[in-house]
Amino acid sequence: MDLLSIRLVLILAIGWSLSTTARAGNPETTLPAAERQAIRAELGDWQTERDAWLRDAPPESDRTHAIADTDTFYKGIDWVLRFEEPLTPPDVALIYKSLNRARQRRMALTVGTYPWSGKASGRLACGYTSSVDGSTQPFGLILPKGFDRSRPTRLDVVLHGSSKPVGISELRFLDRFDRGDEAGGADDVAPEVNYIELHPLGRVENCYRWAGETDVFEAIEAVCRRYSIDRDRIVLRGMSMGASGTWHLGLKHPDFFVALGPYCGYVDTHRFSHTPLPTFPHVDDLPPHQEAGLHMLDSVDYAANAGTVPCIAAMGEQDVFFDAHVIMAEAMRREGLQMVNLISPGTGHEIDPITHAEQMRHIAAHATNGLDRAPRNVRFVTWTLKYAQCHWLRINRLGQHYVRAEISAGCSEEGVLEVETLENIEAFDVLIDALPYVVREVHVGRQILAVTSEGLHREPEARLRLQRVGDEWLIVTPELDQNRPPEKVPGRQGPIDDAFCSRFICVRGTAKPWNPEVQAWSEAALQRFDHEWSRYMRGDLPIKDDVDISDEDRETANLILFGDPGSNRLIEEALPRLPIHWTRDTLSMDSHDYSAANHAPLLIAPSPWSGRPRYVVLNSGHTFHESEFAAVNYLLFPRHGDWAVVEVGSSQLGQPEGTVQEAILNAGILDEQWKFPTRQ
Repeated sequence: MDLLSIRLVLILAIGWSLSTTARAGNPETTLPAAERQAIRAELGDWQTERDAWLRDAPPESDRTHAIADTDTFYKGIDWVLRFEEPLTPPDVALIYKSLNRARQRRMALTVGTYPWSGKASGRLACGYTSSVDGSTQPFGLILPKGFDRSRPTRLDVVLHGSSKPVGISELRFLDRFDRGDEAGGADDVAPEVNYIELHPLGRVENCYRWAGETDVFEAIEAVCRRYSIDRDRIVLRGMSMGASGTWHLGLKHPDFFVALGPYCGYVDTHRFSHTPLPTFPHVDDLPPHQEAGLHMLDSVDYAANAGTVPCIAAMGEQDVFFDAHVIMAEAMRREGLQMVNLISPGTGHEIDPITHAEQMRHIAAHATNGLDRAPRNVRFVTWTLKYAQCHWLRINRLGQHYVRAEISAGCSEEGVLEVETLENIEAFDVLIDALPYVVREVHVGRQILAVTSEGLHREPEARLRLQRVGDEWLIVTPELDQNRPPEKVPGRQGPIDDAFCSRFICVRGTAKPWNPEVQAWSEAALQRFDHEWSRYMRGDLPIKDDVDISDEDRETANLILFGDPGSNRLIEEALPRLPIHWTRDTLSMDSHDYSAANHAPLLIAPSPWSGRPRYVVLNSGHTFHESEFAAVNYLLFPRHGDWAVVEVGSSQLGQPEGTVQEAILNAGILDEQWKFPTRQ
């Protein structure tokens, strides 16, 4: 046995002793300073070792997965130390238990075995690496009794309810699924079902919005890489906030899930905020750009898509949130649909086992049939190009964002694709390989468009692009269409908050600023974002100096630039491609001039450096802040749209979040060409 192995054995023995002491009924209610220091040293050792192992491990190998599974315990412990809220005796015991579990898995990695990767049934605590910020994010699995790893299996994605984020959130979540790394045991009884359950953390508390939304889909992909998952039988369901997330994700990605099972979940912002609860702040009339942003989030606006993905809702008869499903039922009726809502008599905001069993029977019937990947008819409603695709139709340009857009079309055996409805849509793709039949003609209104032989190829990614030119529709080549001036397209449509749903890097300026007051505000705003991201989005904020940004960073990441054109060379580079005018003396935005001495822009625009749908953002993290994060999750809606003008005050760096003095003078949404709308 080498020295590292001997050291780990000793660490494990000490850890078990500490854990036993805690469980014996005499734990401390806080970690002593010496123990915190020792744990921090161990975290540093682990991070060095982890990084070395990752450099040598093949991507997406069992070893790479095992490293993430181990790191998720260490990461949870790290967050406890970062945010030292008062700890209860069970919390202290959980910290020691989690340390032991991290050390056990680390020892297994040292000798090259990871028994949990082959666990045949029961509960399992896992992790994966987020593409958004490189953080390790946890998820739980429940493997059924008699699970056959060789056969494609149904996957049920189960979203958890509301849970206020605290330092120990990850460890409490992991403890729900950590039943050891071997199958069996009295406390690890496997369910007798025909599906795997995936429980994503979703960054704790955001109603599966923003990076929380990305996490759900990345957790799904992490499970699909480890197990044989039948992608035609992926179910999405959840309770309370998990039900709201089910409505939110399921209706906006209606071709991804075979069925939805929301149990007691809200579907809008305004009416839900008036639920008679003392902790619920009311959301009444908002500025136009904020009202528009709600159409990205409120799932009731996407009710028509329940015609594509079956929704089996459930609700307690006496639930204080009962009106949420009434609102959705009304919206579905307006779309010509009948909502299935199973009501549990005499039940409040809780899961009734009998009603839930009935809900699961309905879901099972749809899951047995599987997803129809090539339906003859498709109808899809959206309000933003963030949600742009349903089966073989993909919307590429809207007439105006945050205005209802609808497309419906049918494909016949005779090779005719009939586009029946087009509202607020300027360009769309027909995905050739996903169609049920070969298409030879496209009918749009009274127009008949012949499909050439080049358009009949059914290779992956082959598509017909239809574009409105004046009053007519034309079939164009996607390559020529890509040469158009910058426009809002899927994945590059705003608002500012969308930049933090995929890989991003915050960029500090290192040169001399034009205006010290603006620079001080910008540095404090970055520190505030760093604090809020760590505490509420559960990762380390990716930050680099402007001189350290690589060509790969420019191509693959959203770049979030802090400073002014004097201090940050990337702002200086990007400025000619942005819809603003910024000099040492004047900032011009939306036909208004401001003194550059104490005003700065918040802005999102297409990246001038990347051929992919990437963003450049000026001086902004999330447009909602700690007061919203710490309150209720329905408040996490965009505050500034695509841009804002801020008047800065005497900001200064502080611990930990900085002091940011600012006043938003104006804000709004850029048009479809990323320009300020023409004033009437």
